[in-house]
Amino acid sequence: MTARNGLAAGLDRWFELSKRGTNLRTEVIAGATTFMTMAYIVFVNPAILGKLADSAGRQLSFPALLTSTALVAAVMTLAMGLLANLPLALAAGMGLNSVVAFQLVAASRLTWPQAMGVVVAEGLAVTLLVLSGFRKAVAEAVPLAMKKAIGIGIGLFLSIIGFVDAGFVSRSSADPVPVALGTGGHLRGFPIVLFVLTLLFTGWLVLRNTRGALLIGILAATAVAVAAKAAWGDAAGFKPWEVVLPRSIFAAPDFSQLGQFSFSFVQVMGWGPAGLIVFSLMLSDFFDTVGTVVAVGQEAKYLDAAGNYPRPQTVLLVDSLAAVAGGAAGASSATTYIESASGAAAGGRTGLTSVVTGLLFAACVFISPLAGVVPPQATGAVLVLVGFFMMREVGSLPWGDATEAIPAFLVLTVMPFTYSITNGIGAGFVSLVVLKALSGRSREVHPLMYLTAAAFLVYFVVA
Repeated sequence: MTARNGLAAGLDRWFELSKRGTNLRTEVIAGATTFMTMAYIVFVNPAILGKLADSAGRQLSFPALLTSTALVAAVMTLAMGLLANLPLALAAGMGLNSVVAFQLVAASRLTWPQAMGVVVAEGLAVTLLVLSGFRKAVAEAVPLAMKKAIGIGIGLFLSIIGFVDAGFVSRSSADPVPVALGTGGHLRGFPIVLFVLTLLFTGWLVLRNTRGALLIGILAATAVAVAAKAAWGDAAGFKPWEVVLPRSIFAAPDFSQLGQFSFSFVQVMGWGPAGLIVFSLMLSDFFDTVGTVVAVGQEAKYLDAAGNYPRPQTVLLVDSLAAVAGGAAGASSATTYIESASGAAAGGRTGLTSVVTGLLFAACVFISPLAGVVPPQATGAVLVLVGFFMMREVGSLPWGDATEAIPAFLVLTVMPFTYSITNGIGAGFVSLVVLKALSGRSREVHPLMYLTAAAFLVYFVVA
């Protein structure tokens, strides 16, 4: 047996490739696809956290934030792949980073280390819930219809994210309509053309059952975008951060942000407000992950008949520790990414997909200039198609039972309309409990659902 065949056989045994109906080539392509749809976070997270100076006048370094973001994503994604053996990738959470920047630093006047201390405290709290078994019990108490609705809702959420990031949909303060096509109701410019062509071209590849269709679509669109940027410069219509042509391939990592956190936020805010903000952040992190893992599981086919996923304790523990790692590294809370569904849609079924994604994130620590080449028009088109894949479960919802169908409907509509996975899940959970009680069927609801519904009521009040 050659060394190459021996390695392939070893990977097959460790990740159970044959057992799960996949192979080395498919997993590598899937891992690269997930990375390509997530690579934006390496630049977007530093852009969000680096916008503001804190109450002490300190503004975070972009290179240091980039290093921390890529490093946390690499380590935690590798941990998920090797320990949980599922195609789930982790990185700094979008939405959570905005809370850190605009709520904790801007509104609550915390310093950056104090804000990161809130993130670490939240991660430790969630980790304790995992070790106690409570988080797993809550995840298994969620009805199957709710789990399916969460996956469908996240698919719709991904689609609108793709449309907005690509510039195909926008919001205008001067227009009474909440959203409109393009800018001011008009589709103009080369980036819009690129998005539409990428969507149609990649959709055609999907129609032909082309292996790696999503990755091919991203690479083709990136090549066209780079050529347009090089030929026309700013006249190509891309915003400065959308297509970043690298001046060099390698960049020295900056580890100065590591360890920059402090628990002194308690003294600044007081025990009551500090506890509420940790609780709010924890609740968002808690249920975003459950929804994401279920949604990816529908695409990756690792859910059982009840909608549960394998190694739940390991999955939740790695995710919880990722929040701790993100705060400790000064990169905001890291969480399991719904963009993992793009890798699942590309055929990823095992943790080897995550290992590939993690290694590519690790490379970003050293060759980060290349990560900025992929335009949002490329990833946006792929996210729209992933939303299409995830919508296919909508017919299996129990539409004949209004006590479950209405909450499911609220989950899959509130989620994209409010731009929040947590809001959608909360609306579904609260309405399910209320409707079951009003219909005299309260015994059908697991006791933990009442507890989580009450927690969501608190969340909606204080959020």
